[in-house]
Amino acid sequence: MMAMSPAPLISVARGSVPRLVAALALALGVAAVLAGPVAAHGEVPGGPPDAAVLLLGWSWEPLVTIALVVAGFGWLVAVRRVNRAHPANPVPRRRTVAWLGGLATIAVALLSGIERYDTVLFSVHMVQHLLLSLVAAPLLALAAPITLLLRLAPPDFRRRRILPFLHSRVMRAVTFPVVAWLLFAGVMWAAHFSPLFDAALEDPLVHDLEHALFLGTALLFWWPAVGADPGPWRMSHPVRAMYVFLQMPQNTFLAVALLGARAPLYAHYATLDRGWGQTPLEDQQTAAGIMWFGGDLLFLGAILLLVLGWMRHDERRTTHEDRRADELRAALRDREARLAERLAEERARPVEGR
Repeated sequence: MMAMSPAPLISVARGSVPRLVAALALALGVAAVLAGPVAAHGEVPGGPPDAAVLLLGWSWEPLVTIALVVAGFGWLVAVRRVNRAHPANPVPRRRTVAWLGGLATIAVALLSGIERYDTVLFSVHMVQHLLLSLVAAPLLALAAPITLLLRLAPPDFRRRRILPFLHSRVMRAVTFPVVAWLLFAGVMWAAHFSPLFDAALEDPLVHDLEHALFLGTALLFWWPAVGADPGPWRMSHPVRAMYVFLQMPQNTFLAVALLGARAPLYAHYATLDRGWGQTPLEDQQTAAGIMWFGGDLLFLGAILLLVLGWMRHDERRTTHEDRRADELRAALRDREARLAERLAEERARPVEGR
């Protein structure tokens, strides 16, 4: 466990955290009221997406925007407090980069020009889901937010609230690697082969819930795979690589199932009158190709990083073992030298007595 925060930090945290939570709840409540008309899907764009629209056509939906801003600002404040309290053991900068990168990916997926076309083109919708599940989620897991929370929280709150929650039966169940793996894969299949997908395309609230479901199950999946945060379960590096590798076949099978469909699977896309671009079936096949090649490419990249982490871990362990062996050899040589000196002194005593 990390060193306890000093008394001034504890008192500030106890006073500011409730105010921050209350302010966040109020802001989200206002955003939820405002988000209805803003989040509603607008008319079909007059033409296919181009680079200018995708890069510059941001919508700034209030609920998502406020949540991302609060998450980014709150992270920076928390890091600053932890670094001030523990200057000898600051939060690594790479974790802040990962956290902000994950939030930026969510913003691109949900606020950029991609969001304008997600209910118009299945292929764009697929890009959105890959960004949330295979880019944003692992980046957020790499940031180790639970570790930051444990370091920031007062000792009493950490002992009575956070740690019992992390080791509760519910958390132990949903974070068990097999369960997390099945939840992640199951949500992917259930979302694409159930009424949920069409409902999400027609109802903005269901659409937001679908995104939350994709991101939430992805975080559960990547948490034990990344291994940056403490959790009820720990996997060795080889098991982590295999754990992620086994997601590739199900991703491929799902993509093949979408690709092999002889008719559009979703009534929303099939009945949409856009007058440009691919037919609904061709767009569905493009989405399947994006899932297949894009998803497998992202999984392969994650596996490569896990293998590199495995190699670095073994190198550090070997270096540590070599250093410990050197220390033991040095201690043994020192003991032998002292023993030799003592034997020499004992041999010399009778001679001196004569």
